[in-house]
Amino acid sequence: MTSGTIRVLIADDQEMVRQGFTVLLNAQPGIEVVGQAIHGQDAVAKVAELSPDVVLMDIRMPDHNGIEATERITLTTPEIKVLVLTTFDLDEYVYDALRAGASGFLLKDASADQLAEAIRIVAAGDALLAPGVTRKLIAEFSRLNDSPRAPLKERVGALTERETEVLSLIAQGLSNAEIAAHLCVAEQTVKTHVGRILLKLGLRDRTQAAVFAYESGLVRPSGY
Repeated sequence: MTSGTIRVLIADDQEMVRQGFTVLLNAQPGIEVVGQAIHGQDAVAKVAELSPDVVLMDIRMPDHNGIEATERITLTTPEIKVLVLTTFDLDEYVYDALRAGASGFLLKDASADQLAEAIRIVAAGDALLAPGVTRKLIAEFSRLNDSPRAPLKERVGALTERETEVLSLIAQGLSNAEIAAHLCVAEQTVKTHVGRILLKLGLRDRTQAAVFAYESGLVRPSGY
């Protein structure tokens, strides 16, 4: 980020959406839209050209869709965060995008303030996991998987008992402060645990940790 300004690339195949988001975001302090992409392949090229901090990625786009573009961007430039946009909250495409490396998702009817706050959250290195709808989506599509993946279950064994406990609380959508209160420890201690969990499991952020917790069978969706 230059002088604290968050550089944003908007990827959407609808010009009206791109222009609308550009106007909304450029009116927000500390945020600058540096480019637009008309499909997934264009988004990958624009990321290489412009090096934005955050990509707003529509999922359903022609010519290399948003999921494929998200995976390529997060694999090759992990420092660049992807925030996926969707019209529907419970959408299997969104879940696939989270698994591909997106730091969170937002509905397209979000307000300008909600959109700006989401961008600031992921740009700061945090995952947009707090909204209940994100937890609901991860739980729902994890439930639809046939069974916990054995290799993932083995990787859980690399965690200490306390790290495993913290991971399960992350998957339930608790913030560091809430986890600290729940475990009666300092928030900095929780941050240390989270960092170690991500390092040991090779994960990008809290959203990836939550997906991992469900898919490994460590956490089971409530009601199932």
